[in-house]
Amino acid sequence: MWKRILMIWLVLATACAAPAAAQGAGGDVGPAGYWVGPQDELEISVWKEDDLSKTVLVRPDGKFSFPLIGDIQAGGKTPEQIRREITEWLTKYIPDPVVTVIVTKVAALKIYLIGEVKKAGEYTIGRQMDVIQALALAGGLTAFASENDIKILRRQDGKSIIIPFEYGAFKKGKKLEQNILLKSGDVVLVP
Repeated sequence: MWKRILMIWLVLATACAAPAAAQGAGGDVGPAGYWVGPQDELEISVWKEDDLSKTVLVRPDGKFSFPLIGDIQAGGKTPEQIRREITEWLTKYIPDPVVTVIVTKVAALKIYLIGEVKKAGEYTIGRQMDVIQALALAGGLTAFASENDIKILRRQDGKSIIIPFEYGAFKKGKKLEQNILLKSGDVVLVP
């Protein structure tokens, strides 16, 4: 069973690795705020320029198309960085453009819970979440779960890493530091 679960994870990780590398972190929250990622929806408005006010969907490659500019890399950038870039481009055509960028739909923050949880699957979440919150989202562990062998599978710098999580220790108030914040694309594997 372990081999099958790891094979599924490797297929998922490989499928997600190329777009993630192309578009940056995407969907994560860092010190600078929310980083846009694939499938996020952005509302872009340019004051007094109705033709340049658009709702755009960030493509899997982390880009979207915008009039007068063409393709803009959004993945891995904050809405403020995107706003500044659009403003810079538009100054070539419009004097002192006032641009607003709002994330209207968050879809890039995806985590996966597989194995012995009550509701396994892919979860699109609108905020950062730690391991315990993710397990609660999946309805908790089943009676057959090996609670001290939980693993978080993560792609980092093009490599697969495994982060252990001991639920039993956490329940007893020990090893609290292992309750890390999950990143987009993380897989929580409960054997």
